[in-house]
Amino acid sequence: MIRVAIIGASGYTGAESIRILFRHSQAELTYLTALPEECGPVEEVFPEFRGRCGLAIEPLDLDKLSRLADVALCCLPHKVSMGFVPKLLDAGVKVIDFSADYRIKDVGVYEKYYQKHTDIGNLAKAVYGLPELFREQIKGTNLIANPGCFPTGAVLAMAPLLKEGLIETDSVIVSSVTGASGAGKNPSSKFHFPNMNENLFPYGIGVHRHMPEMEQIAGEVAGTGVQILFQPHVGPFDRGILSSVYCRPAKGLTNEQLQPLYNEFYKAEPFVRVCKTAPAVKDVAGTNYCHVFPALVKGQLALFSAIDNLVKGASGQAIQNMNILFGVDEIMGLK
Repeated sequence: MIRVAIIGASGYTGAESIRILFRHSQAELTYLTALPEECGPVEEVFPEFRGRCGLAIEPLDLDKLSRLADVALCCLPHKVSMGFVPKLLDAGVKVIDFSADYRIKDVGVYEKYYQKHTDIGNLAKAVYGLPELFREQIKGTNLIANPGCFPTGAVLAMAPLLKEGLIETDSVIVSSVTGASGAGKNPSSKFHFPNMNENLFPYGIGVHRHMPEMEQIAGEVAGTGVQILFQPHVGPFDRGILSSVYCRPAKGLTNEQLQPLYNEFYKAEPFVRVCKTAPAVKDVAGTNYCHVFPALVKGQLALFSAIDNLVKGASGQAIQNMNILFGVDEIMGLK
């Protein structure tokens, strides 16, 4: 039985992780922790768990966590997480980190978009936790950098073509629309209901922190540098991300070739479905699936993906990584 602790259990990804672990026959939720002002019985923090979980969310006690858990899902914000991860690893606890602190390998790039990095040693050891691309590396690590939600959908939409060198890599455009839950539990005023309802707007224009992450992972898949212009938007729905990727084919392609290429690339992947029509966020809501659809339009590539930002974009992918890490069925708790 895998003993699981959740750090930062009071947020959306903490709640989603609890929900998934209730369905997991080989994992036991043993410890929940958050800031002191967010602690209390789980059923008081999340009434949906009333009668289903006897644990309380407590202030972090590292000694207690290390006694009770084999792995910690670290649902802490960027810049905060790297203050805790070294201590967890030193205590012998494996870590799946939800923040960006261990995703971007170039320290200079990380510090440009976030802040000074204080755990460069572990940054070099962390494995990027996108199972469809890095499954073998995930099996042998103690620290997994759970991918960002936008990079997950965008890279999975592109990966088959990147791997075969079929995309011009100097001019990729990614346009994504996310639900309001992507802003977290304490959003700014523009994410409150009167502003979000029946509204749609771009944000992070030219500076969104997932752009360098996308470029790094796309470049690893392609074996060469990839230049990506990424523009996110927020839509008036709770959860989900629809990504549209536009790029030029590097050599002659037809629509008839695209589906077989994607089907072959993802044929063994339990959570990627290649669709025959464009996906929608409702198709994947509450699931760990990514739906992808490639098309050629006027000689250009239009690639689409849909994921649930809280599941495949966060907690579900973390549990998928945990399953791989501990050698249990990868789909456990997720289907």
